[in-house]
Amino acid sequence: MRRADRLFEIVQLIRGRRLSTAAFLAERLEVSLRTVYRDVADLQAQGVPIEGEAGVGYRLGAGYDLPPLMFSAAEAKALVACVRLAQSRLDRGLASASESALSKIIAVLPTAARAAAESLPIYAPPYFADEDPVRHRLERLRGAIEVRRKLQLAYRDEAGRATDRTVRPLGCFYWGAVWTLGAWCEQRDDFRSFRVDRIADMAVLDEPYRDEAGKTLADFLRTVEHE
Repeated sequence: MRRADRLFEIVQLIRGRRLSTAAFLAERLEVSLRTVYRDVADLQAQGVPIEGEAGVGYRLGAGYDLPPLMFSAAEAKALVACVRLAQSRLDRGLASASESALSKIIAVLPTAARAAAESLPIYAPPYFADEDPVRHRLERLRGAIEVRRKLQLAYRDEAGRATDRTVRPLGCFYWGAVWTLGAWCEQRDDFRSFRVDRIADMAVLDEPYRDEAGKTLADFLRTVEHE
């Protein structure tokens, strides 16, 4: 990798994470820690607002933008494949936004890369029917997570038993066949996963929630990893 490309990649890696350690950057770029320290110092000297220090980690200052990206043919094809596979499995808002974003990217690609991307022979059949309630629920769940509001769920378990739950919605997860909602359940005082297709009804409550130790998305993900 050319040094100019490596410097660009360092900025990309740092901007994509809250905090990036030198060890993480060295592993991703397959260079030594000393090289990372030198490159970061050079970027800082050139005016790139990288905050932090060796031994702690780095982050990019707010408001810093890179020049427009130029994708290779392989990268463009990867983007097309990801959008095609995801579109029919996302809620309507995200599906529409992904199509719009991809169109903008395709429009600025070089002719050869554009042709390769548009002719990619990878497709995904429709996952949701036009009026599938799961798609609508996903959009409402995503909205509740983004504004950090509790939910009241009317839910049916695998045996068909109906329960009412008050939950803190943390994330929506796609498992290849079903979507689930990962949440902190206030009735069970523990994490629970709810199949979205078994949610009979839901209401977004006016009650907000904030991160509490042991009840966050990061805590939920750790429980999933250890199952």
